[in-house]
Amino acid sequence: MTHVLILGASGQIAQWVVKALADDKNLRQTLMLRDPKKLTGQEPANAQVVIGNVLDKKLLKDAMAGQDIVYANLTGADLDQQAQAVIAAMQAAGVKRLVFVLSLGIYDEVPGPFGAWNQATIGEDLKPFRRAADLIEASGLSYTLLRPAWLTDEDEVDYELTAKGQPFKGTVVSRRSVGDLIAKVIASPGLHVGESLGVNKPNSDGDKPYFM
Repeated sequence: MTHVLILGASGQIAQWVVKALADDKNLRQTLMLRDPKKLTGQEPANAQVVIGNVLDKKLLKDAMAGQDIVYANLTGADLDQQAQAVIAAMQAAGVKRLVFVLSLGIYDEVPGPFGAWNQATIGEDLKPFRRAADLIEASGLSYTLLRPAWLTDEDEVDYELTAKGQPFKGTVVSRRSVGDLIAKVIASPGLHVGESLGVNKPNSDGDKPYFM
């Protein structure tokens, strides 16, 4: 039995992951979210729910007990503090495997006019995301960092990956695509260990996302 702790489980990417894992009888999901109003009442049979914030040390410690994999779908100006709390709780509990969603642009890896537009639009907001990445990369955990392009609600699975140090490709990717990648890593935890992956829809290059 594999135990997965999903932090920020009400997020739109996380909802795709929860759905993808719902029918796995050899897996237990612990869904941690801050707002109980975001519960649908249709959570899968293999899931239990924890209401609270990752900055609540005792709550996170209790939720972390017995987990095999942590998937973090968090955001905010204090993302680096949240990441540090997750790292500390994982280290204390002896949990090694972490999947953490961040953002494109944290390494100044987006080239050309789109990179300039992205930096002008969200560059300041990316600083806690980069600090979170640095903390995770130095943590000694078996991590996978994901850096999605601008997210869409297209009901499609269509993506390609770039590694850290490679120029980012494309401008957009569907939330379902990112969820598909996360579900694959959870199913096969040896995938992409120690990697920071850009995630984009192929052939979506442009000066900015099509919906902006």
